[in-house]
Amino acid sequence: MNFAGRTDPSLVRECFQLHQIEPSLENFERFFEAYVFWLDYLLRESKGAVCPGVRDLIDYFQTLPSGPLLGLLTGNIRLGAEIKLKHFGLWDAFCSGAFGDDHEDRNQLAVIAQQRGRDMLGGPLPGKEILVIGDTPRDIACANAINANVLAVGTGAYSCEELGTHQATWVVESLLDFKPGEHFG
Repeated sequence: MNFAGRTDPSLVRECFQLHQIEPSLENFERFFEAYVFWLDYLLRESKGAVCPGVRDLIDYFQTLPSGPLLGLLTGNIRLGAEIKLKHFGLWDAFCSGAFGDDHEDRNQLAVIAQQRGRDMLGGPLPGKEILVIGDTPRDIACANAINANVLAVGTGAYSCEELGTHQATWVVESLLDFKPGEHFG
C-alpha cells in the first residue's frame, strides 16, 4: 500500500478490501478506536522528531504583524492528527483544519479547509492567499484543486525532482531552504 498523501479512511478502506472486510461504519469505528490507542502508545515509544525548519516557519508566520491563520490540512483523522502533533508540541499552532474524517477525498479536504478559513475570516479567501505545504504529489494536487500556492518539500518519499513535475509553486529540499521573507515580504 502506498501511504504517501492519502487520507486515513482511504487507506483503511483499501486495507479492508485487501482482507475482505466489510467497509461498514461499524468496522471503520472499531478500526479507528484501536488505531488512536496504538498511535498514542507507539508515539510515546518512538524516537521521531519534527522535520528541520517546521518550528521556525510556524514562528515566522505567528510573528507577522497581521499574520495568517494557520490551519492543518491532513489526511489523518482529527484525533490521530491531534495525538501526533501534541506529541511534538505543534497542535496549538493551528487554529483550524480539515482532516481525513471530514472527507475521504484529499482534494475535498482543501475545499473544506478553505471554507473554514473563510468562515473564520468572515469573508473571501481566494486560493492565491493560501499556502499548502506538503511532501507528496497528492499534497500538491489538493492545493491545486483550490488554486492555492504550494510549497513542496523533499523530506518524504518523493525527491524534489519528482515533486517539481507536479505544478508546485516552490520546491525545496527542506523547510530550512525556504526563506518566507523573500516570498511573502
